[in-house]
Amino acid sequence: MAPAQCAHLQRVFHFGKGKSEGNKAMKDLLGGKGANLAEMASIGLSVPPGFTVSTEACQQYQAAGCALPSGLWGEILDGLRWVEEDMGASLGDPQRPLLLSVRSGAAVSMPGMMDTVLNLGLNDEVAAGLAAKSGDRFAYDSYRRFLDMFGNVVMDIPHALFEEKLEAMKAARGLKNDTDLTATDLKELVGQYKDVYVEAKGEQFPSDPKRQLELAVLAVFDSWDSPRAKKYRSINQITGLRGTAVNVQCMVFGNMGNTSGTGVLFTRNPSTGEKKLYGEFLVNAQGEDVVAGIRTPEDLDAMRDHMPEAYEELVENCKILESHYKDMMDIEFTVQENRLWMLQCRAGKRTGKGAVKIAVDMVSEGLVERRTAIKMVEPGHLDQLLHPQFENPSAYKDQVIATGLPASPGAAVGQIVFTAEDAEAWHAQGKSAILVRTETSPEDVGGMHAAVGILTARGGMTSHAAVVARGWGKCCVSGCSSIRVIDVEKVVMIGDKVLHEGDWLSLNGSTGEVVLGKQPLSPPALSGDLGTFMSWVDGVRQLKVMANADTPEDALAARNNGAEGIGLCRTEHMFFASDERIKAVRQMIMAPTLELRQKALDRLLPYQRSDFEGIFRAMDGLPVTIRLLDPPLHEFLPEGNIEDIVHELCSETGSNQEDALARIEKLSEVNPMLGFRGCRLGISYPELTEMQARAIFEAAIAMTNQGVQVFPEIMVPLVETPQELGHQVTLIRQIANKVFSNMGKTIDYKVGTMIEIPRAALVADEIAEQAEFFSFGTNDLTQMTFGYSRDDVGKFLPIYLAQGILQHDPFEVLDQRGVGELVKFATERGRKTRPNLKVGICGEHGGEPSSVAFFAKTGLDYVSCSPFRVPIARLAAAQVVV
Repeated sequence: MAPAQCAHLQRVFHFGKGKSEGNKAMKDLLGGKGANLAEMASIGLSVPPGFTVSTEACQQYQAAGCALPSGLWGEILDGLRWVEEDMGASLGDPQRPLLLSVRSGAAVSMPGMMDTVLNLGLNDEVAAGLAAKSGDRFAYDSYRRFLDMFGNVVMDIPHALFEEKLEAMKAARGLKNDTDLTATDLKELVGQYKDVYVEAKGEQFPSDPKRQLELAVLAVFDSWDSPRAKKYRSINQITGLRGTAVNVQCMVFGNMGNTSGTGVLFTRNPSTGEKKLYGEFLVNAQGEDVVAGIRTPEDLDAMRDHMPEAYEELVENCKILESHYKDMMDIEFTVQENRLWMLQCRAGKRTGKGAVKIAVDMVSEGLVERRTAIKMVEPGHLDQLLHPQFENPSAYKDQVIATGLPASPGAAVGQIVFTAEDAEAWHAQGKSAILVRTETSPEDVGGMHAAVGILTARGGMTSHAAVVARGWGKCCVSGCSSIRVIDVEKVVMIGDKVLHEGDWLSLNGSTGEVVLGKQPLSPPALSGDLGTFMSWVDGVRQLKVMANADTPEDALAARNNGAEGIGLCRTEHMFFASDERIKAVRQMIMAPTLELRQKALDRLLPYQRSDFEGIFRAMDGLPVTIRLLDPPLHEFLPEGNIEDIVHELCSETGSNQEDALARIEKLSEVNPMLGFRGCRLGISYPELTEMQARAIFEAAIAMTNQGVQVFPEIMVPLVETPQELGHQVTLIRQIANKVFSNMGKTIDYKVGTMIEIPRAALVADEIAEQAEFFSFGTNDLTQMTFGYSRDDVGKFLPIYLAQGILQHDPFEVLDQRGVGELVKFATERGRKTRPNLKVGICGEHGGEPSSVAFFAKTGLDYVSCSPFRVPIARLAAAQVVV
């Protein structure tokens, strides 16, 4: 295939100790790994020389239908010559062998999602030359690793085919560890691996090192669009990137005997945030052995004993990097014959608990300012901290059946599954699954995300499972060597116990304990470091954060989470609180006359009043926005077939069958979402609005008489014309005046409306003549703007997302271009009429960080979200400011 033509810009960037053509600011072009390698080299750390092929080149490759852009191969060869001169070695030269690593690296870290090839450049002649210089065992161990990795990553040959040969040889020799194999064994294994290649591909393994390099570069570019990488980007909502860079580096070897090794560390504990090096080290091993979970490594302290000088240099490098980057760093390193080499650094993935402690500690240490610290914690981190923990860990000690490594903290309770596919299927059915694997691979990413917790038999604290789980705040116990997973039988053996798919298991990711059965969980609290951090957040944000709460219990939870009021109290939810209430509602619905309907409403009044009193008491001193009845009346009828519904209604309300059938017929609708609901109910049945308004005002005055500060705001739903709102406002004010007169007291209150119909947004200037506040109901506004039914969108939305027709589910992430424009337009129009108009939002988007940022920039006064997302919205609002 002829090379594709393209405009020529620099696409290959060199780096080596004390010199580099890039820096940490060039992540978009060099990827995170390439930018940080260049940065480490430029500040004088020992970085093996190499070069980075830019993300722009990857984009050009994809645009050309997966063909190398014109001139790029020549630029790569120029980069190779630069490395050869720097090292005094040459790719493919048996006398002066240069071996390379080829790694991916996008602008956003995607642990384990894309491809790496180590020891590139080996063939029979180079291996023999390497053996003469460095020993047979090292040379052929490197060669067999290269054959395995190149075959798997570049040529798509299953790793298991190579692993079978390795395990068979160890079994035949009676050996347990890879390191026990002799040089002769490894040389024989090289021959077997080459046979695997021929059997799988029908051709010989490519022995030309430059051809190996070309194929590896292409494989890294291709890995950007691998199913697992796409899935990871989808789960983590990573969009807008050019592709991956390719990092080609001189190999340094951790498998050159007992004075060599490899490790991964975090400059602070990523789970707890403790200021102490946290990592793992393997003597006589290569980096992939650690991160792939193939061998369970030792604690980093073991390195201090094995090679103290390299350890001390590493500690010093960690201090330099933290001070330089002003963040907790994730570092990969290799020691070759007691010489330390830095292979990678990046901001470390961390749990919510770790993120908050690191941010607070770094402010205390004077390393960062508060405003910087606020940016160091992601809204998703707070989401993790708001998840439950075990109620009483000491109570389940006799149920602990195994202990692994505490790879990602928190508590998880679920049923055992053994495959990623099953975890996704169970999650789709609403079940909580614990994914149990010997070790996870990047292909498991979908199941890992769907599971509530992950348990692995192999792999350390920095294995794939651990890193990915921590990034999601997902509970994970790894390296649990006492368990044996038998996938084909769907069982896991733990000591003398055999557990099957569907059995209940609890995991403590903070201690590594594996606990039999379902253990009780308790909610978290906003205290300690988190309390300190949130006080900084509240000190800078301008957008208020309120909560959607329908009961006094919800209101209390909202207040405890920092809510500054109730932005949406849905009165209809109160009707379902007891059988007596729902019977009264149904009597009201079925009543053939105003007199009977009023009688039913009189039964409902004390229930509503009592609930409002509880909410006002819980929100003492804060505003409470109460939405009048919104859903269509048929939603309050019993479910089931028509005969059962009629029978139940007749027994509850005293109606005869004929009247009941007629009433049901009258209530049935073809499209209830656009039907007889919201203010249309209050206009058709004004006595309904009157009852609710009376309950609100009587409750408000009763609480005021008890010393509670009450600020009620009454919200009229589903308004589309100023005349509808005018009708309801007049009614509400009449009731207010009656109640004030009867009870001998007045209170301040507001009447406003939900803007949830596109027409209402377009005539917002007219509606603002009557409304003292707007609250955007973005759930319905999204439905009506897109023309999507929330109940039916699942039939096509996954296809739209998969094909890129939509970037996000618009019911989760606000559509800023369409729905957002309506919000902007209505806010501007409304404030032209009423400059002091209070404007907020009470849909699901009120707790989604990117949507909150949009609302803050648009000039809204508040967002309202579920009580448990209030801290997340507070942080998102602060991050807009800093």
